[in-house]
Amino acid sequence: MDAAAGISGRRITEATGISGLDDILGGGLTPHRLYLVEGTPGTGKTTLGLGFLLTGAAAGQSCLYVTLAESDMELRAVAETHGWTLEGITIFEMVPFDGLGYDQEQTLLHPSEVELGETVRAIMSKVEELQPARVVIDSLSELRLLAQNPIRYRRQILALKHFFATRQCTVLMLDDKTGAGGDLQLHSIAHGVISLDQALSGFGAQRRRLHVVKMRGVRFRGGYHDFEIESGGIKLFPRLVAAEHATRRVDTIISTGSVEFDALLGGGLFHGTANLFTGPAGVGKTTAAVQCMVAALQRGEKAAFFLFDERLPTLLQRCAALDMDLQPFIASGQLNLRAIDPAELSPGEFAAAIRQAVEADGAGTVVIDSLNAYLQSMPSEQFLVLQMHEMLSYLGQHGVVTLLILGMHGIMGDIRTDVDLSYLADTAVQLRYFEALGEVRQAISVIKTRTAWHERTIREFQIGKDGLSFGKPLTDFQGVLTGIPTFLGEGNNLLPRESIPAEGNPEPGGSLK
Repeated sequence: MDAAAGISGRRITEATGISGLDDILGGGLTPHRLYLVEGTPGTGKTTLGLGFLLTGAAAGQSCLYVTLAESDMELRAVAETHGWTLEGITIFEMVPFDGLGYDQEQTLLHPSEVELGETVRAIMSKVEELQPARVVIDSLSELRLLAQNPIRYRRQILALKHFFATRQCTVLMLDDKTGAGGDLQLHSIAHGVISLDQALSGFGAQRRRLHVVKMRGVRFRGGYHDFEIESGGIKLFPRLVAAEHATRRVDTIISTGSVEFDALLGGGLFHGTANLFTGPAGVGKTTAAVQCMVAALQRGEKAAFFLFDERLPTLLQRCAALDMDLQPFIASGQLNLRAIDPAELSPGEFAAAIRQAVEADGAGTVVIDSLNAYLQSMPSEQFLVLQMHEMLSYLGQHGVVTLLILGMHGIMGDIRTDVDLSYLADTAVQLRYFEALGEVRQAISVIKTRTAWHERTIREFQIGKDGLSFGKPLTDFQGVLTGIPTFLGEGNNLLPRESIPAEGNPEPGGSLK
């Protein structure tokens, strides 16, 4: 067995050159079979084919690239953009430069059965000469044009399949999907079919996806898998399936960094739980999540913060003003703080970044700020919920404390969210504004926890120089959650106003300096 092959169970496999694809296929391709790789122009078929051959060449295998459309020069230019050299790969260019002469015009414009047969025989002759272990034929659309007849075309493809079956080589046939109806005849002939596609949204980069249509004798991971074409080839992000990553976790309680907040939550946060912070803009959701994360960092744990909404410099400046400076933790490598553009990042790539933070970097706390922006990277609300279900299950199985931030529309009264994810969370904390004594104040309450008995009270809180500070339960007020409460008590248990905080913010009763 060569260095490019491995064993998955009892199945011998050959590496495709794309680690994510090998993972989806349970180790790679079954050797000595014919496979179809289909996709519209620009989806990455040529890049996949070249990567497949380069992997074989690196293992000492003889490799052949049969090109019916692109020239040798074009293929080498593609390879150069990825930093590759095609050393070890034989490129067999089927259309010579003199093939465009006047005496060839009629045969090019009017393909015949003779031309198709000659082309197929030329391919067979080259294979007989080189005895390659890996072959890529690019592309079948040219053979389809030469055939002009579906029956003739199918017969020639079958002839090639039977020929290769006796030559001990693994073959990838590339097809640009110009055939009518997706060319299901090819699907029935091939041992396996891999489909690539790309789609444009109303804004942002195109999204490329791969799915395995069929793979005989292989229990592959179905569904769509996001991928990107980068310098160095295709980077595939296998769809996250939480059940494949089950680990043994320890449910221990940890502090939020605030005695009052711990009491409100029934003791604190638990490892392996998803904690949702909801509320309108500016109410303090990010500050509450950062305070919990900083407490973990101060205990010596690692954390990952995925920032969708706010500019990174703004977040760092604001946290420093609240005595929660994140720079030392970033410098030491404890905190991985990453600003994300949802228009450029696919859901699959984001899931891969989460896995990298947990498995490679050892993050015990993960913050996603916010789910509203993450929603924009998903094709629909239904898919977001399914994606988040798998992601939260995965994080829970690894004992990660997940802090999710979800913004709500409106300021007071009936406020709503873009999507309801509260049922996925183990703990739901609601922050909101309310009016009292002519001022806009902030209240916090724990809607649910699945891990402990928690306070059912509503408490006022303020954001000061030391982060969040909490007041007594608002027992003198009725209707706090409506935004306009009614004062019923004899005393006033509201928090006294303090000088706040942040650099550039006015003090109560003062003016902006």
